[in-house]
Amino acid sequence: MNIKYICIALSLACSSFVFTGCSEDDLNSTSVFPKENTEGAAKSAFDNWLDKNYLQPYNITFNYRYNDKLTNRGYDVIPADYEKSIALAKLVKQVWLDVYTEAMGPEFLKTYAPRIMQLIGSYEFNADGSQVLGTAEGGLQIMLFGVNALDIDNPRINKDDPYESHDVLPADLNYWFFHTMHHEFCHILTQQKSYPLEFQQISAGTYHSQDWVNVKDKDAAKQGFVTGYGSGEYNEDFAEIYSTYITLSADGWNAILAEAGPEGAAIINKKLDMMRSYFTTNWNLDLDKLRAVIMDHSDEVKTMDLRTLD
Repeated sequence: MNIKYICIALSLACSSFVFTGCSEDDLNSTSVFPKENTEGAAKSAFDNWLDKNYLQPYNITFNYRYNDKLTNRGYDVIPADYEKSIALAKLVKQVWLDVYTEAMGPEFLKTYAPRIMQLIGSYEFNADGSQVLGTAEGGLQIMLFGVNALDIDNPRINKDDPYESHDVLPADLNYWFFHTMHHEFCHILTQQKSYPLEFQQISAGTYHSQDWVNVKDKDAAKQGFVTGYGSGEYNEDFAEIYSTYITLSADGWNAILAEAGPEGAAIINKKLDMMRSYFTTNWNLDLDKLRAVIMDHSDEVKTMDLRTLD
């Protein structure tokens, strides 16, 4: 199975979680645990909303209930909170599904979007100190972690400061979720249509395959990478440029170029130009138009009611 991970470096201790047993009577329609036999089980209002907004138009199954068959059992994780799952489902529709539908049409997502989105309440932590934000498995499933950290009543999308601290509240939705979604979707698209081999040669010999976790984003920029994670290898480099460029405003992107200096900025711009050409030629997708749609949809988040299913 081809699994792509997006991770960040952390200096956090990993906590373990223990599950206690529950009876079948405890598994009501809003339970975060799936029933063994769902035939005839009552659907929640959220289930019906997901059918209408994800399954029917895009053939996407949005799993908010915990399913250990879809998770890596090598990690201790907890289920996503029901109300926060509703909020994130509405946010993903607003800033991801509706964005690509507006920019590319509904058939694009129906054809290329992952068939499954799985939510996990907590994070996965690796032995090297990194934290997994999301995974994409063979183009079929995207998994999002840390749902329970979402602040439903104070949604915030930072588009202007790529070096803002993210270890304090309020959490930035771009950093923790939407950047991850676009990053993983980029992997799915490049698995369908390969990008030029010339991209791999731009930073050949300078990737930090073993120690990217120690590369700070500001230091990465000086070497021609937009993030420390992107300095790990060329596939992550490509996906990080894509997801960073389209989720940052012009001011935010220019802040990276300023930090990079003339040499680093020249490398980043060369990669971006090659990426623009790839998406225009292979997908008829204009990155700047897509970015403009994302900015508009992101601005609307601050006025959204994330607790009510409409």
